[in-house]
Amino acid sequence: MEQEIGTTTSAVTTKLESWLDTLVSNLPNLGIALIVMVLSYFMSRLVYNVVLKLVYKRINQTAVTKLIARVSSVTIVIAGLFLALSALNLSQTVRGLLTGAGISGIVIGLALQGTLSNTIAGIVLSFRKNIRYGNWINTNGYEGEVVDIALNYLTLKEADNNVVIIPNKSIIDKPFKNFSLTKKMRVSIECGVGYNSDLENVKEVTLNVINTLYNQDDIDETAEFYYTEYGDSSINFLARFWVYGENGLAKLRAKSDVIIALKKAFDKEGINIPFPIRTLDIDKNTLSVLNKELEVFSHN
Repeated sequence: MEQEIGTTTSAVTTKLESWLDTLVSNLPNLGIALIVMVLSYFMSRLVYNVVLKLVYKRINQTAVTKLIARVSSVTIVIAGLFLALSALNLSQTVRGLLTGAGISGIVIGLALQGTLSNTIAGIVLSFRKNIRYGNWINTNGYEGEVVDIALNYLTLKEADNNVVIIPNKSIIDKPFKNFSLTKKMRVSIECGVGYNSDLENVKEVTLNVINTLYNQDDIDETAEFYYTEYGDSSINFLARFWVYGENGLAKLRAKSDVIIALKKAFDKEGINIPFPIRTLDIDKNTLSVLNKELEVFSHN
C-alpha cells in the first residue's frame, strides 16, 4: 500500500515538475502572447475610433458607421488572438478555431440568410449616392421622403404622414424613382372638350394658361399639346409641361393649379368639358304606346 502511494506521489510530482519545466521554458512565448493580446486590444480601440471618423465623413448614418467600425475592431482582436496562439506553439488549436469558425459561419449564414441580406443591402444603400436622407422616392409601390436608412430597413414618410418600413433587400432588388436627383419634372394633364369646340382655340387657351402659371421659357422648355382620341362624348387631349420641384407634392400642386386655371379659362371662353351622356333612340310606335299608358295612368 505504501509502495502504491509512493508510486502515485512520484508520478504526480513528476507530472507537476514537467508542467513547471514547460511553463518556465514557455515563459518568453507566454510573455509575447500577452503583449500581442494587449497590443491588439489597444490597436482595436484605435482602429475603431479612426474607422468611425473616416466612415462617418462618407456616410452620415450612425448605425452603419458603428457596424463597420466594430467589424474592423473585432478583426484586429481575432488577428491578435491567432498570433498569440501561434506564439504559444498552439498551431493545432489555431487550425481547430479556424475550422470551427468556418463551420459556424456557414451555419449562422444559412440560419440568418434573410437578416444578413437586408444588413448587407443596408450597407450598400448607405454608400450609394443616388439615395440619401430627405430624398423623395417612389419604390415598391410607395412614395415618400426618406427619413431613415437603418441596417435592415428603409423608412419612408408618405405625403399623408404615414410611415412605411421597407426591407433594404427590396430596395436593392427593385427599381426606384428618386425625384430629388433632378430639380425639373414633367407634369401631364389629360382632358376632353365637346365636339362643337374650336380645337385651335382650345389648344391656344390651354398653352396660355400653362405658360401664365409656369413660364416654360424660364425652364428652357416648351409646353406640349396633343389631341389623343375621339372619345364617346368628347375629343380628348394631353398637355405636358415642366416645373421645378424636388418631390411628388410639387408635381401634384402644379397639376392642381393648372386644372383650376384651365377650368376658369374654358368657362370664360365658352368651351365645354362634357360629361358622359347616353342618348336613347325610341321609335314612334313605342313612343305612342308609352304616351297612351301615361294618359291611362294619369286618369286613374
